[in-house]
Amino acid sequence: MIDQNKIFSIKTEAEFNALALQVFGFQFENNPVYRSFCDLLYKNPSDIKTIEEIPFLPIQFFKSHHVISSSKNIKKTFTSSGTTGSITSKHHITDLSIYEESFKKGFHSFYGDIKDYVVLALLPSYLEREGSSLIYMVDSLIKASNHKYSGFYLNNLHEISTTLKRLDKQGKKVLLVGVSFALLDLVEAYSFNLNNTIVMETGGMKGRRKGLIREELHNLLKSGFGVNTIHSEYGMTELLSQAYSKGHGVFNCPNWMRILTRETEDALTLTAPGKTGGLNVIDLANINSCSFIATQDLGRVSKDKSFEIIGRFDTSDIRGCNLMVL
Repeated sequence: MIDQNKIFSIKTEAEFNALALQVFGFQFENNPVYRSFCDLLYKNPSDIKTIEEIPFLPIQFFKSHHVISSSKNIKKTFTSSGTTGSITSKHHITDLSIYEESFKKGFHSFYGDIKDYVVLALLPSYLEREGSSLIYMVDSLIKASNHKYSGFYLNNLHEISTTLKRLDKQGKKVLLVGVSFALLDLVEAYSFNLNNTIVMETGGMKGRRKGLIREELHNLLKSGFGVNTIHSEYGMTELLSQAYSKGHGVFNCPNWMRILTRETEDALTLTAPGKTGGLNVIDLANINSCSFIATQDLGRVSKDKSFEIIGRFDTSDIRGCNLMVL
């Protein structure tokens, strides 16, 4: 068994690499689905010496298989959004404390103490369905902020507009986190000139709007809210960690998460930094499911390990995971 305290106390690249290899060995032995996938590729822990050699499970397996590395009872199942009748991903969670520690420590590493913020959430499409890991995270952050005006604002744009302006004018540090189409609805209905607010979009037009590239979306939001930068969150049902961008679409990961890129025509070959490819995610917080996932996102990773989202593979379904398709 892997000590989860080691996951969230990683300080160096060497510590990350060593623990990732340990997690790979653990999941190879304890995750039947992942073991079968590795066996098909003739990959065994005894042959794997670097994280680049670890097999990445295609994210579609979370739709078709029970991806789990624990014998404990399932406490909660997070599900992806999807069109009516479509098959959704299911992430079975046996230990919610790991998810909570991941998003709390992850947020703190980028933004500091959540108690310093008033958290206003505009996430109607997520609130309207069951099983959203984003709602679980934001609800926890709202409660931890312990401010009377922190909360979810479903479709009441007038109320959130009034609250947002009042709090910002009072000099309160505000985190406005919202799905892209709802933030656009807000700035089209009301004008703002915010000085103390972080505007964070979580992606997801969900067919409500025409497709916008990130720069186009962020320019509209910057103008509408009167802010210099738009922040972003990159996460998904199949992950228990989030990456954050503080502007310009450049994301950074917490110490227990890494992004690699793979060739678009050869899923088993990684690309060099700076080259566009499919995104592979190592999320060590996924200790009880699978920490090595090949996503359907396209992006670029820089030498400093920051990354950008370029779009999605053409065959992938439409989902709300902070995706702007070029």
